[in-house]
Amino acid sequence: MYPEINLGPLTLQTFGLMFALAFLAAGALIARRLKEIGRPVDWAYEMGFAALVGGVVGSRVYFLVQNYDSVKDDPLGNLFSGAGLVWYGGVIGGALTVLLWAWYRDFLRLALLDLAAPALALGYAIGRVGCQLSGDGDYGKAWDGPWAMAYPDGTVPTDQTVHPTPIYETLAMGLGAWVLWQLRDRFRAGVLFAIYLLYAGAERFLVEFIRRNDDLVLGLTMAQLESLGIMLAGAVWVYAVRRRHGTLSRGGIPAVADPRPAA
Repeated sequence: MYPEINLGPLTLQTFGLMFALAFLAAGALIARRLKEIGRPVDWAYEMGFAALVGGVVGSRVYFLVQNYDSVKDDPLGNLFSGAGLVWYGGVIGGALTVLLWAWYRDFLRLALLDLAAPALALGYAIGRVGCQLSGDGDYGKAWDGPWAMAYPDGTVPTDQTVHPTPIYETLAMGLGAWVLWQLRDRFRAGVLFAIYLLYAGAERFLVEFIRRNDDLVLGLTMAQLESLGIMLAGAVWVYAVRRRHGTLSRGGIPAVADPRPAA
């Protein structure tokens, strides 16, 4: 494990590096798509900044809510602590700030969600590389299989061999990002994002069976219950589009383009 990289007097946190790389990679993908649909490429930077601010704040607030008993004595201090980031909270916070940005830019439409789908999957895949490098406790249950790993030098160390679930998630969501990108012009507006919800929800639901999180109800963890909600939203979305239009395919419908010249 490499929680830190020391470059002389400079110490870099590998999770932070991967976090930054995730935003850069997602931004590059969004910039390419914006160019394809005739929107200003500079919007990618604006979206990235909005998502970064909202994502960090959302992930911290979500962490505080989940761990209220341990932080209630100093909630403000813990809010600005560097520890404890929850992915679902980051998604919610980032989504809210991006929606505010989209309203400001008059781009509050389904095309925005389709634009974000492959980038969200790619960012998640790279973020899990950070979890693996730092050994931050996102690894799985005890296991002695052929690729089991211990994390003795992680930020949340363990000498017991376990499932390296961050690697599983990086591979699964990296594949998901590639598939979503390949499908970006195949469906009616909004359907690509619905497919992302189904895929991302299923991936997290399944990996939770071998992660260390505690069961909450019916043998399922909190993350699994949240994943079921995400999958249900995606399934209802797909059903509604199919029922209304008779098909999910874009057919001859052109991608949404901005009548204004790209910056």
